[in-house]
Amino acid sequence: MTSKHIEIARKLRAEQTSTEELLWLCLRARRLGGLKFRRQFPIAGFVADFCCPALRLTIELDGKHHAEEIEKDLKRRRVIESHGYLELRFTNDDIKERLDWVTQEILRAADTARNRDAV
Repeated sequence: MTSKHIEIARKLRAEQTSTEELLWLCLRARRLGGLKFRRQFPIAGFVADFCCPALRLTIELDGKHHAEEIEKDLKRRRVIESHGYLELRFTNDDIKERLDWVTQEILRAADTARNRDAV
């Protein structure tokens, strides 16, 4: 992790979107299943929106521009997952319209990550 990535992460934390803020309210202070999440976490040359380092689980929130960046997002996912992380992706609309479903999906993925580590 370079100082450049740390600086980018700090800037992104200071300028979080309303959707990131909404999800962060659910994740911060171990509010979701006792899981410790961090915001704007540098991994493998990228900055994940949210990360639970203990389970190597990342969460990405996709705005409308991601519809045009499918290949870029797939490459990013491959790199992050090659470092042992499981990546979840949700749209901004998912967060705004189906937050309960999103949190349940995160808990399901946390169980998957725990089971993956137990094998």
